[in-house]
Amino acid sequence: MKERMLNDDDVTLYGLFVEAFSRLKPLVHEDLGVPDTWFEVLLRLGRTPGHALRMSDLATAVAFSSGGFTRLADRMEEAELIRREPDPDDRRAALAVLTPAGEKALDRALTRHLAHLRTHVSGPLSAEDRRALERILRTLRDGGS
Repeated sequence: MKERMLNDDDVTLYGLFVEAFSRLKPLVHEDLGVPDTWFEVLLRLGRTPGHALRMSDLATAVAFSSGGFTRLADRMEEAELIRREPDPDDRRAALAVLTPAGEKALDRALTRHLAHLRTHVSGPLSAEDRRALERILRTLRDGGS
């Protein structure tokens, strides 16, 4: 192996990103009252006008295959946190809709999540660092454009 590749700044930078995320994820998802995958679904629906998204769009947003997301949605629907409705714009598609019980679960989870974020993520950063991190993460998310 080439020593310079092992110690390349890009390899180190990515490693730090992965290590930071791996350390922070369990801390900011602790004691949410729902599994972290459920929380991601509830959060996406809660932040969407009308609290409804096409099932396929929601699966993509939370990085699930359509089959995996269908099973997840089945469990969340059984827990009465979401419900499925026909998409009025496409009769072949279905919407996932946040239920009142889902809104309550999201409110409880967000209260805890925000406290964890403020302790472990934004708390250690200056306002300038937070703005820079947001800009960097948006650039990476959007594919560098």
